[in-house]
Amino acid sequence: MSHSTVPRTDPEAEAKENPPAAHGAAGAPRKRRAGKLGLRARFRRDRVLLLMTLPAVLLVLVFNYVPILGNVVAFQEYDPYISDNGVVSILHSPWVGLENFQRIFEDSAFWNAVRNTLVLFFLQLVLYFPIPILLALLINSVVRPRVRAIAQAVLYLPHFFSWVLVIAVFQQLFGGAGILSQLLRAHGYDGLDIMTDPGTFKFLVTAESVWKDAGWGIIVFLAALASVSPDLYEAAAMDGAGRWRRMWHVTLPALRPVIALLLVLRVGDALTVGFEQILLQRDAVGPGAAEVLDTFVWWNGVRNQDFGYAAAAGLVKGVISLGLVLAANKVAHLMGEQGVYKK
Repeated sequence: MSHSTVPRTDPEAEAKENPPAAHGAAGAPRKRRAGKLGLRARFRRDRVLLLMTLPAVLLVLVFNYVPILGNVVAFQEYDPYISDNGVVSILHSPWVGLENFQRIFEDSAFWNAVRNTLVLFFLQLVLYFPIPILLALLINSVVRPRVRAIAQAVLYLPHFFSWVLVIAVFQQLFGGAGILSQLLRAHGYDGLDIMTDPGTFKFLVTAESVWKDAGWGIIVFLAALASVSPDLYEAAAMDGAGRWRRMWHVTLPALRPVIALLLVLRVGDALTVGFEQILLQRDAVGPGAAEVLDTFVWWNGVRNQDFGYAAAAGLVKGVISLGLVLAANKVAHLMGEQGVYKK
């Protein structure tokens, strides 16, 4: 019986001759990955940028995160008149536990505000959210740069108007003594007063939001369109794709990550549908049609001085908004997009 002439190696002898490199304090130090700087080196490199962002970080901490501690009043019968110091008032206010939350879930006015808020959100999501995308595509298709710049400036200008001015403009157009009502009366018809009609109030609010803030959304989508390589359009044109096919197969896929991100943020902001805008028109149509969660919190906290009850309503709104952001971001991940944060 023949045997192989190849010499066999003893694994134990080979391990003794070539021991593996040790790690830790007793062995050789682990090599740092090529091109990766340590924390101290990165701090020295980016110290100027960190100093520049420090004021913004402090502002966010002071005005966004420190006030979160005040949510403790949702579990108290908070009385701000106990002391001139707000912290002392919180410490000496009686503790009521979950009583404020129980009152919220039993309050029909709260559920009416939730219903109005959700209806406004879905209307603005369907009617308002696609309009900046369509306008950005329309402006981007204009060949002449001067015409494109003028159209963008005209659409962006209302963003700088206050809500008082926006509502005044709509009042002059659609109010009881507005241009539309006067024009109808001049032709023998009854006048219209859309500004005080509870049935059309939700559509009115959506139209005001579109007119005021559509230009702001155009900027984001135009910036995304500017990053699309012209070679992709040229390649699609050479393959015989027309304008609509180039838009469908090149432009919209380039906008999809931005659309997904803004949609997640919009869903997270679903329960905030414009406090100042609604508050200015609340008395004209009544709380039954115009009461939303933000005005509900303001009315009970500021006007009725029921701070614990208002804080509980605001806390419920914040928890629901957080859940909506996480759910929408999960959907974005399932669609293959990054969303607000990566997996």
